[in-house]
Amino acid sequence: MQHPKHALPDHDIHQLIGERWSPRAFDAARSVPRADLMKLFEAARWAPSSFNAQPWRFIVLDRETHKDAWQRLLATLTPRNQSWAAAAPVLVVIAVRTTFEQTGMPNMLAWYDAGQAVATMSLQATAQGLGLRQMEGFDRAKARTELAVPETYDLPAVIAIGYVGDPDTLPHEPHRDAERQPRRRKKVEEFVSFGQL
Repeated sequence: MQHPKHALPDHDIHQLIGERWSPRAFDAARSVPRADLMKLFEAARWAPSSFNAQPWRFIVLDRETHKDAWQRLLATLTPRNQSWAAAAPVLVVIAVRTTFEQTGMPNMLAWYDAGQAVATMSLQATAQGLGLRQMEGFDRAKARTELAVPETYDLPAVIAIGYVGDPDTLPHEPHRDAERQPRRRKKVEEFVSFGQL
């Protein structure tokens, strides 16, 4: 039987895209080897960006290697996010430089480009059998202070990375239910038009 999170597309898409999803249930007993993490960031490296600026930075905290910093970052998450992210062996802060390094001029595509890097990472994670979930529910000011992030960077999201776990381990029933529900998306016709909007 196919996992309920496998997409049921109306048009043919690559298998990796169909299998990619954002779990909340992580296997707390399994760590992610550094070499496997580096593959994710290598994938991000090759994402397109305006003027090849690559405005993204990833601050990686492994629960075993960076115990105190990992715990401090976890504490910046909303209580609901903490409840499930505590099982993820790796937490990553996305930092986006909003100006070009060479000129100091505003980079209007910085967030867009960082999103492409994370999308590429997401597909690589799927190919490696890893789960990756992005979340915006965290205290940015506190995270900035804890990680000494300069003001030249925005902090759009934190990513939890690990191996997918059992939904029954999630403390909130809505999360357990969501983990088992099929993926749903708008029909292509709802967001694509040809010739005019």
